[in-house]
Amino acid sequence: MSNSAQPAASSIEEREVGQGGAVSPASTPTRLRQNAPLAPLVWFKSGGAADFLLEPGSVDDLAKFLANLDSAVPVMALGLGSNLIVRDGGVRGIVVRLGKPFATVERIDATTLRCGGGASGILVSSTARDAGIAGLEFLRSIPGTVGGFVRMNGGAYGRETADVLVDCDVVLRSGERHTLMASDLGYTYRHSALPDGAIVVGATFRGAPGDPAAIQAEMNRIAASREASQPLRSKTGGSTFKNPSGHKAWQLVDAAGCRGLRRGDAQVSEKHTNFLLNLGSATSADIEALGEEVRARVKAESGVTLEWEIQRVGVAS
Repeated sequence: MSNSAQPAASSIEEREVGQGGAVSPASTPTRLRQNAPLAPLVWFKSGGAADFLLEPGSVDDLAKFLANLDSAVPVMALGLGSNLIVRDGGVRGIVVRLGKPFATVERIDATTLRCGGGASGILVSSTARDAGIAGLEFLRSIPGTVGGFVRMNGGAYGRETADVLVDCDVVLRSGERHTLMASDLGYTYRHSALPDGAIVVGATFRGAPGDPAAIQAEMNRIAASREASQPLRSKTGGSTFKNPSGHKAWQLVDAAGCRGLRRGDAQVSEKHTNFLLNLGSATSADIEALGEEVRARVKAESGVTLEWEIQRVGVAS
């Protein structure tokens, strides 16, 4: 832990164990771990530890914890860890992981689902299918949670979160709770205007009436397409770069001669060149440096500057 983070981390620890009296036992989150390894929780299986990993048991616990937390301590949400590089020096402050209490999906009416922020895209799309709600099949292909794809306007196969989101519930860094309409989020391609530190704890999605068999057929088509084109059984982070206007990122990477390019155990996938792989013992530094090399080669070849789609968080070791 860096010297700059130590005072804030120490104060968190004291409050959690009750020494400072700032948080009562009734409002103590379900689980708070210090120096928690994050590599097992992310798809790349690399990176350092979080100063603290918070796994709240309820929205109330989360809101109370953040309200009592020193405003100088950074807070970051972690979903399934698919679209993330955690740098080798770890993440300062608090990483919040929404577990089973937030992995819920329920039908509200004939076309609407209410979902917890920790629910996976597969769970949401499968529940929609069972309820005869069409239009959410694309969520089957997003390897993340509701909180993540609401924040990043996740999408695939011609659809994105902005097309189906009605509203979302968030807990701000201050601990305040708000419901935001989709129109409040300033959605653009793979981006929202949600403030830093805000955690999406729930969302409402609306589709259209559909036949469960037809919905399942579309989900099968999407699954087969992903299986055929993407390295799903590898340690990867999903799509690495955003598609520039008028281009496909993978085509630019391929044209720059980067297919199969390696740096240590980090490699550009030969199956889909917009995916980076950890072949075994790659560090996060290896993976990020490989991505930067790809960006430089694409810029030199085509004049296009690729933007990272994968989030890169934490500090270098």
